[in-house]
Amino acid sequence: MNKFKYLPEGVQDKKLRLKPDFLECMNRVYAWFEGEVIDRPPIRFSAHNEEYDAGNNNEKRWESLEDRWMDTEYQVNRYIKEINEKRFLGETFPIYWPNLGPNVYSAFFGAGMKFGEVTSWIEHYVEDYSMLDDLKFDKNNIYFKKLEEMTQYALDRCEGEFLVGYTDLHPGVDCVDALRGTEKFCMDMFLEKENLRKLLEISMENFEDIYNHFDEMLKKSDQLSVTWMGIPSFGKMHIPSCDFASMISNDIFKEYELPILKKEVKLMTHNIFHLDGKDVARHIDDILMIDEIQAIQWVQGVGNDRAIMQWVPFIKKIQAAGKSVVVDLAVSELEEFISVMDKKGLFLCVSTNDYNEQEQILELITKW
Repeated sequence: MNKFKYLPEGVQDKKLRLKPDFLECMNRVYAWFEGEVIDRPPIRFSAHNEEYDAGNNNEKRWESLEDRWMDTEYQVNRYIKEINEKRFLGETFPIYWPNLGPNVYSAFFGAGMKFGEVTSWIEHYVEDYSMLDDLKFDKNNIYFKKLEEMTQYALDRCEGEFLVGYTDLHPGVDCVDALRGTEKFCMDMFLEKENLRKLLEISMENFEDIYNHFDEMLKKSDQLSVTWMGIPSFGKMHIPSCDFASMISNDIFKEYELPILKKEVKLMTHNIFHLDGKDVARHIDDILMIDEIQAIQWVQGVGNDRAIMQWVPFIKKIQAAGKSVVVDLAVSELEEFISVMDKKGLFLCVSTNDYNEQEQILELITKW
């Protein structure tokens, strides 16, 4: 009997000091990709965007926030220090992924970036469409080179300790929204259709090369493919998304985003679509029709949208379509949630730093 029957043939244990059950956990992840479950659903003990709630850094050795973000040794060494004080239970993996913010892909085309405490922004770069002929991806771009440097430095430090991932990559509609600015982009859909399509094509021209560049760096060091969501693959993992879709009708989604999304996911082994809130969810039927998307990450939002039980019918709809789901919920919601759900195809994200509580939760979902 193959103990790890869901894993690809020939995969090797990473032998991580902090994750001795690595292959066992990856077997659960791969069963989840197929909508199956072994002994229990996979679970990660952190919430979506939890890294952005860590509070401000009070060190004063940098002249600017940008200098801190771009300090390769500091960023990697801070992560190493943090993980040495943690335990990684369930399918919570120690992963360093180089991060300069969610729109760094747009900056590869020449846009400048502004850095805050916990995120960054793009300075809108394509002021008018006369720039299209000169708009090109540049491998010597300062942010691209910095991500190379961060990746390599982490690879040099990670052996036996942690996984190294790749940065957040957003081609297509979200990239163009960042390059043009939301107001102009919305007007372009009606007044500049031909130019807008050209700009969307430009945003995708080098996506495969960019992705493969970092994937090859990782694979040469026997790393998996993983990014900010923390769910690894031995193949090529991608997190497609279109947060801008919250602002557009389904017809416009079909016209501009859907063709790009279909191209984007065909390049990958595993795709988990990041579905950010109820306004993006209006496009779920089109997204569920894409065979190459194995799973949906459901991000229900904050405030009145935060409670998970109101979304149970929506989550069940995703499962009924044959897709797996990543679900973010509070500890207090867990028992009620699992009492009404099918455990197949569920990946639970529960935020608690209490290791005793984590062990109790693992016992609970194993008995489920």
